[in-house]
Amino acid sequence: MPNVHIKIINKSANPLPAYATSGSSGMDLRADLPEPFTLGSLERAFVPTGLFIELPEGYEAQVRPRSGLAIKQGLTCLNTPGTIDADYRGEIKIILINLSKEPQVINPGDRVAQMVIQQVEQVTLVEVAEIGTTERGAGGFGHTGHQ
Repeated sequence: MPNVHIKIINKSANPLPAYATSGSSGMDLRADLPEPFTLGSLERAFVPTGLFIELPEGYEAQVRPRSGLAIKQGLTCLNTPGTIDADYRGEIKIILINLSKEPQVINPGDRVAQMVIQQVEQVTLVEVAEIGTTERGAGGFGHTGHQ
């Protein structure tokens, strides 16, 4: 697999995102905060990262929740996966929500999400009168009976 170089500006005091293991798909994103803040139950907030990236054309970055944060604290990301397009140059911010019943404290440097870089293609849509059939057809949303 080729190693794609992504330009990044880090205006935070945190280390650059990095893969935790050789098999990791995502890199942890950390909160760039001047001080801790509390997120109340069912409250949501933008959490800055201090990171700005320049993705090559044909790539996107997806912002996804961290499973440990979700199960341990009930914190997850909204708009998941959040897409960072190749032409976006603003700060990466995380839309975090507290789904637990208790207030949760987010500290400076906390790992609040993960970022996955993916190659994407743009396609051309062709309007037609019919599309092909399959065995599945229009069945969806649990139609196979598997949970």
